Amino acid sequence: MFTLEIYIFGLSKKILSRGALITSRIPLIVALLLALSGCAVRPFVVDQTAQALAGQPMSSEDDLQLAREASAFYLKFSESVLKETPGHLKLAEVVSAGFTQYAYAFVAFDAEKIDAKNPKAAAEMRERAARLYARAHRHAMTALERSDAGFAAALRATDPKKYPRLTQAQVPLAYWAAASLGGLISMSKDDPELVADLPLSMRLAELAWQTNPAYGQGSLASLMGTLESAKVGGSRQKATQYFDQAIDLSRGQEAGPYVAKAESVALPAEDRKQFEQLLRQALDISKQHRSLQNEVMRERAQWLLASADDLF
Repeated sequence: MFTLEIYIFGLSKKILSRGALITSRIPLIVALLLALSGCAVRPFVVDQTAQALAGQPMSSEDDLQLAREASAFYLKFSESVLKETPGHLKLAEVVSAGFTQYAYAFVAFDAEKIDAKNPKAAAEMRERAARLYARAHRHAMTALERSDAGFAAALRATDPKKYPRLTQAQVPLAYWAAASLGGLISMSKDDPELVADLPLSMRLAELAWQTNPAYGQGSLASLMGTLESAKVGGSRQKATQYFDQAIDLSRGQEAGPYVAKAESVALPAEDRKQFEQLLRQALDISKQHRSLQNEVMRERAQWLLASADDLF
């Protein structure tokens, strides 16, 4: 039988051989115990593995190439452990975040870069990105439902008074549920049923905002700005306020809000000067503060600057 113990042990060896991110937090002895022990220690080991994975998110790696090479193993490994510990909210958050970030940084962005030269391949990559976003959203929503029975139904209520209220522990899951659904919709603009779910993405973000507007050092504020600019009849002024708040909350250490503001505010306004200024600020920040998110934003900022003649 293909048990979790065998899977983790085999996958751990693969991860070790690829220099993956999680080996520093998952001792070899854990993998050996999983392979050699029986049912007696299984719950303990699975729980310890879940705790280790939850404490070492993929975003902690600042080498973009290493993250690209290792993340597929990391995500599959984490997802398998989550199936054994479905009530582990922190691990569910890490898994949902990981699939969302992987889809955005390594699939959807790659599709954008090759779209002009190879639209067929780009379309296939967007379909894959959509599947990954859907997977991320499913993990986040499953965890929210497990932590609050009836959450999904309450989210779709027509009466705002019946919307669910989030605890602090649920805010990260709601954030990633909103971000992954937004990503899925952006990859599926020809699917009217999915596009019609944009208000759900906004509602999830708004519920998180009501509980903790400072979440993620500006990540939530930046998402609010992106969603505001994307919705029909959205306010550019309101979106700008969200992005500026995100910049303040990040204390100048995150490049993401600058890139998001350039794409969501300056580009639609056809303000090339502001567009390029924001992207150069993002590049400066990514050099000063190394992180996976900033490395992804550095690559995107460089690509957008190089594409400015085509965009304006």
